[in-house]
Formats: sequence, C-alpha cells, structure tokens
Amino acid sequence: MHVPVRLGPAEQKLIDQLTAAGAVAEAERLGGAGLPTRRVESYHYTDLKQLLRSVPELAAAATEASAPALRVPGAYQLMIANGAVQETGTAPAGVIVGKAAGSVLTTRDDVVTRLNLALTRECLTLDLDGSVDPVIQIDRRTEGAAGHSTSAAKIFVADDSSAVIVETYSGSEQAHLGNHATYLALGKNARVTHITVNLAAKKATHFASNEYHLAEGAQLRTLIINAGAALSRTQLFPRYEGAGAYADITGLNLVSDGQHADITMDALHAVPHTSSKPLFKSIARGRSKAVVQGRLVVARDAQKTDAKLMSQGLMLSDEAEILTKPELEIYADDVVCGHGSTCGQLDEDSLFYLMSRGIAKADAETMLVRAFLAELIDPIEDEALNEALTAVIEGWLAGS
Repeated sequence: MHVPVRLGPAEQKLIDQLTAAGAVAEAERLGGAGLPTRRVESYHYTDLKQLLRSVPELAAAATEASAPALRVPGAYQLMIANGAVQETGTAPAGVIVGKAAGSVLTTRDDVVTRLNLALTRECLTLDLDGSVDPVIQIDRRTEGAAGHSTSAAKIFVADDSSAVIVETYSGSEQAHLGNHATYLALGKNARVTHITVNLAAKKATHFASNEYHLAEGAQLRTLIINAGAALSRTQLFPRYEGAGAYADITGLNLVSDGQHADITMDALHAVPHTSSKPLFKSIARGRSKAVVQGRLVVARDAQKTDAKLMSQGLMLSDEAEILTKPELEIYADDVVCGHGSTCGQLDEDSLFYLMSRGIAKADAETMLVRAFLAELIDPIEDEALNEALTAVIEGWLAGS
C-alpha cells in the first residue's frame, strides 16, 4: 500500500517554487518522494529531510554587493550575483565569455542537481584555448535579504590548453540557500586546476555540483574547500572518458560548532588506462559534523584503471563527528583500485615534542594542523592563489 509522504515546510516551499517556474513534473516528483532521507544511500549521512528545515523565497536581482570574501590578486574576475551573470570586462587572450539559458548538469537521479536544472535561468559560459594566463576567478554571490538562488557555469577547455579556475561562494550574512552547478570539459591533453571555496554565511545552506569530463590525456587537479554555511554539500562527478586521463581530486571540510559539511564524489572510469587519486581531508571542532562519501565505478571495458581513494580526518574536540563512506564498484578484471580511511586526534607525541622545545600548546596544535593540510595546499603552484587559500585556512584556524 502506498503511504503518502508527509511534506515539511521546506519541501512545500520548493514545490511551490518549482510550480511557479513551470517545472510541474519536477514539482510532482518532489511531492511524491520528498527530500532524501538517510534511507537513500547517497544521503545516508546528510538527511536533507531532517536538515533542510526551511527554504527562503527565490532571490530577487542583486542591487548591492558585499565585500568580496576572497579576492585572488591578479585574477581575471567574473561574477554571478543571485543567479545572474554580471557584465564583464575585457577578457584575457584565449578566453571567450558568454551567457546561455538554463543549467548545465547531466540529468541524474539526485534532488540537488534536479533542483538546479529546474530553477536555474542563466548560465555563464567560458571557452578557453591555449595557455590561459592569469587565473580565472568566478565570484558567485547571494546578496540582499535571505533568498534562494541557483547558478551555473559551463566551461570548455580546448585540446592542449591549460588554465587555473577558482570559484568562490559568498554573499551577505543572511540565511541564504544557494544551489550552484559547474560543468567543466577538458579536451585532449588539457591541463586544468579547478578550486572551489565555500565561504557562505554561517547561517546559509550551500549546495554545489561539479561535473568533470576528461578526454584523452587530460589532467585535472581539484581542491574543494568547505569552510562556510551551516549546511553544505558539494557533489563531484568526474568522468574519465579518454585513455591517459588523470585527476587529483582533493577536498577539505573545515567545520566548527553547528556546521555540517559533506563532500560526495561519484566517479566513473569509463575507458582503459585512466587513473585518479582522490584525497579528502576533514577537520572538525566543537559539535560539528564532516562527511566524505566517495564512490569509484570502473566500467567493464576500463582495464588498467589505477584509482586510489583516501579520506583522512582530524577531530579537535570530543563532540565532533567525521563520517566516511568509500564505495568501489569494479566491473573490469585488470585494475589496481583501493581505498583507505583514517581518523583521529592530534598526535600526542608530536605535540609533546614541540612543547618540549618551548612552543606554546596552542601554537604547537596549529603547527600540526598546518602540516596535516600541507598535502592539499602545497601543490597549488600559483603563488598568489596559494597565499589566498592559505589565508582562508589561517582564518579558520584563528576562529573566524
């Protein structure tokens, strides 16, 4: 017997917004199923029905902008404010900027991506060709009173090209809900560093979905930093579609009192001779929760796949929680795949060693945390970008 789903205020508001936007089928679907609960495997640790209690009105056009939460010196700046692509200045060589209607993600059975597809009206498009210099920064804001905004960016990187792309998420201090999408396609032998930094208000909810397509010989490095929002979930969908494609997929949850941050990856190695090394780290203090879910799927024809997933957690308080769930689905028989997970507190012996040399306990703890994170930050070669990301981490360590 079918039991009707009891809808909460957040679900009802989303249904109303979908209906008003003309996405009637999606509204009916959400009305029938509701938001995912812990019974849905991919949301087992991030039960949206429980965690998403309210949804603000759809954000109106932004009329003012707050101070940038992160500015990368020397970067070419682009902005999406409350879902609308802003006017841009002269683009550097090898960069073509445009707009398109709608969102960009591949349709999949996931409520966050379906909501973005249904509600996003405008998409920033970037076509990159050659060795693009400087760094490209896409500054996504949700401004004004608490609002629900969606946005999208579609980026194509031509064969043999290279670029560094940084996306930042911030806005006013109101309890916004942001749902953002990025589609990034790398041509043959393209090399891209893609970094996203969530600095949304501490009362906000932040959803982001990044879809990557790697052609033959393409090389991708990602770094996802979740430092803002009360509730955040960043979804990564890498697709290895050409022989020799390789990616360093890395992510970092930095959570303090009351925050819940989730990085979820669903990767597909679709062809032979591809490789990846996903590495995720979490640091939690106070009563907070960090989640890392990583799913690696190796297709039947994807022989010689080399994929190793690692998740590491550091708990700085007894009330903190770090939850990790790796999944491997391997349909080929000649692969090297594996996963590992560690979680603990600061090493007491290392702490004692530093303190025995006259270093105050708080400083010694900070030094050990920095060492824990160095593996993610040190590979960022652009000096200004490296310093900007380090400042984000130092700010978190200082309690801001």
